[in-house]
Amino acid sequence: MTAVDPATASNVDPAAPAAGGLPGLASLTARHPRVPAARLLAELVPPRHFAQESFETYLPDPAHPSQQGAVDRLREVAAALAAPARAGGSWWRRRAAAQAPAVYLDGGFGVGKTHLLASLAHAVGLERTTYGTFVELTHLVGALGFAATVDALGERRLLCIDEFELDDPGDTVMMSRLLRELADRGVAIAATSNTLPGSLGEGRFAAEDFLREIQALAARFDVLRVDGEDHRHRGVTTSAAVLDAGSVRAAVGAHPAATLDDFDAVLAHLSDVHPSRYGALLDGVDLVGLTGVHQVDRQDVALRLVVLVDRLYDRDVPVVLSGDGEDLFTAEMLTGGYRKKYYRALSRWSALAAAGSQGAAARGGQRG
Repeated sequence: MTAVDPATASNVDPAAPAAGGLPGLASLTARHPRVPAARLLAELVPPRHFAQESFETYLPDPAHPSQQGAVDRLREVAAALAAPARAGGSWWRRRAAAQAPAVYLDGGFGVGKTHLLASLAHAVGLERTTYGTFVELTHLVGALGFAATVDALGERRLLCIDEFELDDPGDTVMMSRLLRELADRGVAIAATSNTLPGSLGEGRFAAEDFLREIQALAARFDVLRVDGEDHRHRGVTTSAAVLDAGSVRAAVGAHPAATLDDFDAVLAHLSDVHPSRYGALLDGVDLVGLTGVHQVDRQDVALRLVVLVDRLYDRDVPVVLSGDGEDLFTAEMLTGGYRKKYYRALSRWSALAAAGSQGAAARGGQRG
């Protein structure tokens, strides 16, 4: 079970029963995290799936020379940022801003862009790098305020943005301004975006969309095309493994670090917790049980659920589910402007549910 720092732990009522679950079991809805700014910043590091990755562990495909080209260019960026930062007046800051590299990794689904971005962060040094997804950084601004975020991130040498998203005009404008402010302070920037499996055309237009949206910064960015096939050879999964409610409760009851909640109760609770705190909501949790799962038909509720799924996935927390495992999001959502978010969440939701059901089956076999 993950250790919890008492100074940053969630507020939890240990006696509170899980809504819709068994009395005495832990519940996500009993948690009301208070997360200091220092923790929010400290958690902006590469996800644990890529905690040990480096340029050496990235194996370029000889059939796609652009992969080796991206590695070579990112090594150059890391070397340029290796020199210690220098203090100075406005002249030095203008010079640093003009010289700060900015790169954009443009490619399809599963070609290793996140691996490369994490490798760059490790090469530069995590103590000098801010690494987060587009959504995590927009939530950071919401939690700290714009000026405080600029000041905090401006102390680092590199900002890595994974999965830069262009589906929300307001967030895109805000992020473009954030990038401009940080670039003016001499912070290097590296970004990626993602495409759906099979959306071959979308990947090739992502760079054009990105450069158009960041406008004034576009000339500073070096676009690195990363061609290749999806190395995970996976498609989009729109359903998740489900168990009966009794099996979910049994799985949770047999696990010392599990929570059990009614799906609707969790969705309601998420509206009362800032998305920047969803990670803290999972402190010390190794398994999440949800009963009464069904399709979500409200966009605001669905987008909050997407963030929770991302945090579960980042922390490798499996889920056990009862209810309807088909069509978590509506057809309109899966064809609308936020479709990339929803398909990413479905893929991760399915993987987490598969891990949870397999674990429950294994524990059942051990008891038998």
